[in-house]
Amino acid sequence: MGIEMVLLLVDEPCLQELLNQSWSELYVGMEKGTFRNQRPTYDSRLKRPFDIDCEAEILDWMDSIEDSKGGKVIDILKTIPEGTQGLLHLMEWASPGSWEVWEGRAFLYLDVALKRTISGSDELYAESTWTELIQHLNGIPEEEFSESVCLDWMDRRKELGETLDENEDPKIVPTFEAHDRASRALVYTISLCTREPSLLSILGREHLKADLWGHGRWNLRQYLLD
Repeated sequence: MGIEMVLLLVDEPCLQELLNQSWSELYVGMEKGTFRNQRPTYDSRLKRPFDIDCEAEILDWMDSIEDSKGGKVIDILKTIPEGTQGLLHLMEWASPGSWEVWEGRAFLYLDVALKRTISGSDELYAESTWTELIQHLNGIPEEEFSESVCLDWMDRRKELGETLDENEDPKIVPTFEAHDRASRALVYTISLCTREPSLLSILGREHLKADLWGHGRWNLRQYLLD
């Protein structure tokens, strides 16, 4: 299994509601499940942890913070070194879901979308790359992009001398279907963000330090400095 790229969608009004709670109100609410009715509706085309798992992550993180029981959550996050990790947990709660794909496959999708080769991880996650990607993919038919991705993937296999016969390689069909689903979902996610002004798109990766998630003013560290 590879490292996963994550494009996390965040409902900003829901996030702000959590950030404006007092520390104790947030803790008790997560402990008793009273915030569940305020959580954005889950988008079944995306991925999202269950309410109870997300609550447990937030509570465990809050328990790890010492001497931070008074004041608003946002004020506390701004004053502690672990603030960005707490913010990321709250963003995950305030999310209808995220687009997730193996990082290695993300290179293929961005190469196809931008019609050039992404040189490495820095370029793959760069704000300029994603600004360009959104311009290219917003509004195009999902099927059109998926077909381009799958054809490019097959061409790459041919160039490497690898088979496309499912009788010789039983992983061909599942891999094709995975590329089809993921590429369609990428177009869907980008289109959803552009037509829903309340949604933020926060780019990150599995195991990446929370400080480095997001771009511009919505980079998590920058947000807590503003």
